[in-house]
Amino acid sequence: MQTHGLSIGIERINAQIFVSLKAVGKLTHDDYQTIIPMLENAMSGISHPQIDVLFDASDWQGWELQAAWDDFKFGLKHGKEFNKIAVVGAHTSANWLGKVASWFISGQVKFFATRMEALDWLDNND
Repeated sequence: MQTHGLSIGIERINAQIFVSLKAVGKLTHDDYQTIIPMLENAMSGISHPQIDVLFDASDWQGWELQAAWDDFKFGLKHGKEFNKIAVVGAHTSANWLGKVASWFISGQVKFFATRMEALDWLDNND
């Protein structure tokens, strides 16, 4: 049995949303069926949400095909709402994800070796 899934934290202050994700193993369609409604619920009622994401990819092993498609569709639908995405523990899959994500989101994607570096960058308003 292989462990997989997402741990998620969502904070909302007015139109600003902070999402903290930790991915473990290979993400599945079922994982996205859980997380997408949570994210969309956090964005509900905000006409122009601004989303910052801390994505811990240190234990992430990519996606199953359907999960990758779910991620792609979510990016197309909400890409303009992302401000910054900080990826921690970047490996080949995460670097590829960042390059592809930059085609569909209006915000910045940056990779970090440590969580503290990522949080410092997300906290910087430049």
